[in-house]
Amino acid sequence: MATEDGGVKTGAGKTPSGPMVRFDDTDITNTYANVCNVSSSREEVVLVFGMNNAWERDASEVRVKLNSRVILSPFAAKRLALLLDNVIKQYEARFGVMDVGPIQVPAEKLSAK
Repeated sequence: MATEDGGVKTGAGKTPSGPMVRFDDTDITNTYANVCNVSSSREEVVLVFGMNNAWERDASEVRVKLNSRVILSPFAAKRLALLLDNVIKQYEARFGVMDVGPIQVPAEKLSAK
């Protein structure tokens, strides 16, 4: 994040395995998503984010407007999964456990294995 004087925030210090990392977010854009879909191959993991504006639960069709795609290497995806797991554990320790229910995987994805 940029500081008030226009500088760039840095990490908490030198990492055990390398140099300090500087994050420059001066040109970053923000997008809200309430839907995420994930697909993968041997070489990459693809996260697609979007917005579900259908507030009626009994609609025959739900249209999700996709707005962002993030393509990661499997190693970066695993690091992201570990980071997200830690963030959720901290969140739930502060605010209580979230019950999101089971993940629904379309039948065609299950039969493709």
